[in-house]
Amino acid sequence: MRERPVPVPAAGEILIEISACGVCRTDLHVVDADLPDPKLPIVPGHEIVGRVAACGAGVSGLAVGARVGVPWLGATCGTCPYCRDGRENLCDRPLFTGYARDGGFATHTVADVWKALSS
Repeated sequence: MRERPVPVPAAGEILIEISACGVCRTDLHVVDADLPDPKLPIVPGHEIVGRVAACGAGVSGLAVGARVGVPWLGATCGTCPYCRDGRENLCDRPLFTGYARDGGFATHTVADVWKALSS
């Protein structure tokens, strides 16, 4: 464990104050180094629920205080044949929450506004 500064959302991202984050078997695979080439250091956790604490440039449709959830599929390229065909779950260049980008075992995280699910 270590202290980190609160992340700052980039354009198209939101800062989330985390309320809860589940533990999934995938998180254990990341921590146990069973999956190749994770972003290191990494904050695991991809079953995130929290509230929007700040919005990056260009974010609309979500307000500070809105409750959101963040999935495993943290970002997609939007340009590969799969993304263009509406099958982003097969994206050629995905980023996974808690593996390729920091997850929810923290007080705050940033997420792609298009992947955060408002509830």
